Amino acid sequence: MARTVWGGPGREVREEDVVDLLLVVSELVTNAIRHGGGLAGFEALPTEEGLRIAVHDHSAVVPRAVYAFPATHPGGGYGWPLVARLARDIAVEARPQGGKTISALVPLRAAGAP
Repeated sequence: MARTVWGGPGREVREEDVVDLLLVVSELVTNAIRHGGGLAGFEALPTEEGLRIAVHDHSAVVPRAVYAFPATHPGGGYGWPLVARLARDIAVEARPQGGKTISALVPLRAAGAP
């Protein structure tokens, strides 16, 4: 799906941006499974700026806004700061049927772009 916007000639995505995208998706889906009562859905919408992703879960609990990595190694706590560093326009919204949606835009740049 994202290839319709980002897969054309001259629009190959930078490898490091693909890695960032995969990390953000992995962290949000993992958090939905571990802390959100399970994954309720996933959406991806390509835009001119990148890929907007939305992860739906079954919990109404909003993640605590943490923008720094833990000072000690508690065995977790790295996902949300990682998402905050790699994505933008992050939003948390309640779902009418219960649970929440976390959406984020992961910027993508063409392979030849600075």
